[in-house]
Amino acid sequence: MFMSEPDLKEIVLWLKGLQDRITANIARLDGHAFVEDAWEREEGGGGRSRLLRNGGLVEKGGVNFSHVHGPVPEFLKKESPDASRFDAAGVSLVIHPHSPHVPLIHMNVRYFETDAGDCWFGGGIDLTPAYPDEAQVRWFHQQLKTVCDRFNAGWHPQFKTWCDDYFTIAHRNEMRGVGGIFYDHLRPGVAADRATLFAFMQAVGDAFNEIYSYMVEQNRDKSWTEAEKTWQKIRRGRYAEFNLVYDRGTTFGLKTNGRVESILMSLPPEAVWEYNHQPAIGTPEAKALGFYQPQHWV
Repeated sequence: MFMSEPDLKEIVLWLKGLQDRITANIARLDGHAFVEDAWEREEGGGGRSRLLRNGGLVEKGGVNFSHVHGPVPEFLKKESPDASRFDAAGVSLVIHPHSPHVPLIHMNVRYFETDAGDCWFGGGIDLTPAYPDEAQVRWFHQQLKTVCDRFNAGWHPQFKTWCDDYFTIAHRNEMRGVGGIFYDHLRPGVAADRATLFAFMQAVGDAFNEIYSYMVEQNRDKSWTEAEKTWQKIRRGRYAEFNLVYDRGTTFGLKTNGRVESILMSLPPEAVWEYNHQPAIGTPEAKALGFYQPQHWV
C-alpha cells in the first residue's frame, strides 16, 4: 500500500512527534502544561515521561515516550528465538479526568524489532467511562472502525474482539470499560507489509486527539455529585486491578527493568474498593454495568 519502508530511526522520530502533538492538545483542553521527566535505562535507551496533575480537566494524566534496547530477556526469546538484542519504542498514555462524566481513556502504540530481522507492531485505544453515554460510545467505536477500514475491512471486527477479550477483568467477569481496538504482534507478511503496518500505527495514534477532544467537549460542563465521584473511584479500582494483574505493558516494563514511576503512571490518583458493592436496580450506576460486556456498537 505504501512505497517507502520505514526504519527504526523514522519510527522513533514519529513517536516522539506523536507525544508532542498529544500533550499539546491535552494541555490546550486542560489549561495547564505537562511536566516532563526525562530518564535513562541502565541497560540501554530511555524515554520522556510527561505528567499533568490537578489541572483544570485532568486529575492525573501521563503521556510517555520510550525507546529501550539491549539484550533480549529470557521471557522474550520465544518471540524471536534467534535474536540476541532488541529495540522497543512506543507512546503510551492514560488520562484520569476530575469529572466522573468525562471518560478515562488509554492509548498505546508500539514497535519492536530484533537483530534477527524480526519486527512487529502493537497498540490500540480503549475507553473507560464511569457513566457511559450510548451515543458517544457508538461514535467512539465508529471512529476506530473508520481508521481500520482504511487499511483492511477485516481488521476492525478482529481488533475490536481482541480488545474485548484482552481488557476483560477475568476475576470480575467484566470488561474494564467499553472496549475499543487492540492488536499485538502484527508482523509484516501477506496481509500487510512493514510500511503499511507503520502507517496503520500512525493512523491509530493520530486519531487520539480528535477522539479525546470530542469526549471532553461533550461532557466537561456536566455537574456531578459526591456519590458520582465515589462511583468513578470504584471504577478506577477496577481499572487498577486490570493494570496490576493482566496488563502486558506493565509486565513488560517491570521485567525489562523499566522505569517504575513511568510504568505505574497509569494508576489512578484515587480509587475505592467497597466490599461487595452492588448498585441499586434502576440507578445510573446499575445501567453503567450493562456497558462493561462485549457488545456490537457499530
